[in-house]
Amino acid sequence: MRRASGAIWLLLLLTLAACGRSDTREWMKIDQPYTTAEFRRDYAECSKGGALDEDCMRRRGWVAVTAKPEEKPPEPQGPAYRPR
Repeated sequence: MRRASGAIWLLLLLTLAACGRSDTREWMKIDQPYTTAEFRRDYAECSKGGALDEDCMRRRGWVAVTAKPEEKPPEPQGPAYRPR
């Protein structure tokens, strides 16, 4: 019984963690007016497979304002960059 209870809790925690990993990026159109309804329509149409198709959003004129959560910012390079 104790082992089954532990397995249920583990499954519940993993499920909650998976639900928390959603795409939280912000999107906008540059030099174009748009409405929330337009964004929701395009987002829904570009997310038909369950995951957001970024190329689909870009083809519709949307630009990601924030980076993906798993993307690491690029390391600065060049003569002005000196690691300490």
